[in-house]
Amino acid sequence: MSKIHGSVEALRIALAALRANKARGVLTTLGIIIGIVAVVTTMTAANGLANSFRESVSVLGTDVIYVSRMPWIFQGNFFQFRNRPNLDLKDSVKLARQLGSEAVVNPTDDTRRPVKYMSEVIENATVIGTTDKHMMVSSAVPEYGRFLTAYDVKFKRHVCVLGTTMREQLFGDVDPINKKIKVGRSAFRVIGVMEKQGSAGFFGGPDFDSQIFIPVSTFVKEFGGRNRSFAFAIKAPPGADVADFEYEVVGEMRKVRKLKPNEDDNFAINKMDSLLEAFNNVMGVVLMIGMAVTGISLFVGGVGVMNIMFVSVTERTHEIGIRKAIGAKRRAILQQFLLESSMICLVGGAIGVALSFGVAAAINRLLMPASVSLPIVIIALTVSVAVGVISGFIPAWRASRLNPIDALHYE
Repeated sequence: MSKIHGSVEALRIALAALRANKARGVLTTLGIIIGIVAVVTTMTAANGLANSFRESVSVLGTDVIYVSRMPWIFQGNFFQFRNRPNLDLKDSVKLARQLGSEAVVNPTDDTRRPVKYMSEVIENATVIGTTDKHMMVSSAVPEYGRFLTAYDVKFKRHVCVLGTTMREQLFGDVDPINKKIKVGRSAFRVIGVMEKQGSAGFFGGPDFDSQIFIPVSTFVKEFGGRNRSFAFAIKAPPGADVADFEYEVVGEMRKVRKLKPNEDDNFAINKMDSLLEAFNNVMGVVLMIGMAVTGISLFVGGVGVMNIMFVSVTERTHEIGIRKAIGAKRRAILQQFLLESSMICLVGGAIGVALSFGVAAAINRLLMPASVSLPIVIIALTVSVAVGVISGFIPAWRASRLNPIDALHYE
């Protein structure tokens, strides 16, 4: 009980000292406030970016393998890939036949074309040529209307499905279904609008909501297919092990490409895992740099707290002498000044966290989904107290070691 009583008494004295020097305490907390705002903002932004990216790429599917001429993430010399032969629609047909009916193979390609509806024009819109199997290899579904059908692909129909951003930019609040738009020089009838999916643009990836989907057969007819390289999205059969299926896809693709055993693959296998791995690596570096910058801010704030605590010890030397003369132990003096420095930093941390909610709201409104979570708040306040303890330790240690006689004679 005596230890608890001593801690309560030390806390009371520390709070009284803070109240007696409000202006100095406020100025001292500024460095801590800036540091904590930086810490919380960095963690919140990183968390929001990670959640947004993972949600966006989730439409690619964890059980889907993507075959393309080039890898999504380049490792090594680009020039080793540029001479690879293109993948064409015949390759997708051969691959589908060799993998069997349970595996789904969906060929796609994209181009950039101006899109126009009445007076609204979008330059360089992303036009995707795909098939009805797109719905089987992706988790994206139409918000209303319908997606492409096998009939649309077979008869090269001029129909299209819009991403949500494309629909908003072209039509605003007008219902786009059955309206005619121009894609390049050709007219297409809108048959559906996709649900909002987000963007994988962190790596230069697609903005899924700004795309237009048309039948791949119509795509080839309108924009040419001879010099294009298609990509194949391949969904594993139900219950199949994705790793084993990947080996099967590689083997069958080598047959399609007529590669000899000693020849390297002239195609790339891509998966969502590769994007997530690259994202995590980049985010690790970003977080490291962000934490280094915030660490400098907290260091500066901690130095400010340490200086103020030295001043506080000097001003209260006589008080310390009196307390020691009437029996106060070194531990009580040490505890008093550590609590004082910790309280200064805790108040600064609390203010910093409160300000961070406003910063997070601005990020959420202007850039991406972001919110301050409870674990981030706990980490920020813990860091604040830790900075207070570290910054106040040397002044508190010096105060606890003062000779009571010298302290009583100090003026």
